[in-house]
Parts: sequence; C-alpha cells; structure tokens
Amino acid sequence: MCAGWVDVSRAELPSDLTDEQWALIEPLLPAQNRGGRPEKHSRRSTIDAILYVVRTGWSWRQLPADFPPWQTVYWYFTRWEDAKVTETTLASLREQLRVQQGRSPQPSAGIIDSQAVKGADTVGRESRGFEAAKRINGRKRFIVTDTSGLLIVVAVSDQPTRSSP
Repeated sequence: MCAGWVDVSRAELPSDLTDEQWALIEPLLPAQNRGGRPEKHSRRSTIDAILYVVRTGWSWRQLPADFPPWQTVYWYFTRWEDAKVTETTLASLREQLRVQQGRSPQPSAGIIDSQAVKGADTVGRESRGFEAAKRINGRKRFIVTDTSGLLIVVAVSDQPTRSSP
C-alpha cells in the first residue's frame, strides 16, 4: 500500500475481489493522476465499494462506513464509466480468457437474447415502450455473448417493439 492511503481493515465481503482478480484488474485501470492531490484511498477498496453497490443494489449513500466515502467512490465510478473503463476491462479479460482456452481473442460468433421488463409505476411513460406479445409496458434488455457465454455487449431499449401477428 502506498504512503498516505487510508485503508481501514474490515471484514471481507462476498462482493470483494480476490487477490487473483485484483492482479488481473489493477493493470487495466487508468493511470493515477500525477499532477493533483494524491489518492487518499486504495483503488482496490474503491473497486470493492463499486462492486458492493452493483451487487447489492443499494444506493451510493448506503455504502458501509468501512468503505471509502460514498462521494469518493461515486466520483471514481462516474469518471471511469465516462472513460469506458468497465467496457475495455471486460473486453481485455474476455480476450485473455479466450486465449487461455486456446481460442482466437476475438469471437467469430455470438448469441443474442432479449427480455421484456415491466416498467415501474414511477418510471415515466415517455421512457417506456410496449411489448405487444407479452403486454408489457416497459423496456427491453438485450445481451450478446460469445459461444462460451462471455459477455460482449448489453443494450436497453425503451422503444416500442412490434410482434408478429
């Protein structure tokens, strides 16, 4: 751990990265900002906090106190999402795994699936579509995976869908 970082020891959570996972992800993160204020919290604890929010569905403000402050975690999350860090990390890890399996780094075939999801009453009608076949007013989620089930892309549509008669 670098000097100046405050990393409160805490009980390990199921959402935390293992040492092996961290070793794969750490080199894929953007370089630290060298011109400004030094980072106060370790990047690993920040990633663990992001994974905690993603996996539990809790709000940023509900992060347990033994993680970095929620404002810090959210700041990194938004910056990294804007920089497409998650997207490039997943692509890199997928390529590494495919090569490890003796396959080409880039998939040549994919599998697509979709799911209509009912919109909550609190979601405005202008941001929901209508799935006529299932009579669902909501959104449609699409995923594309390679033939091994490794994620390639996720898309959510609020456009109305048409079903065949």
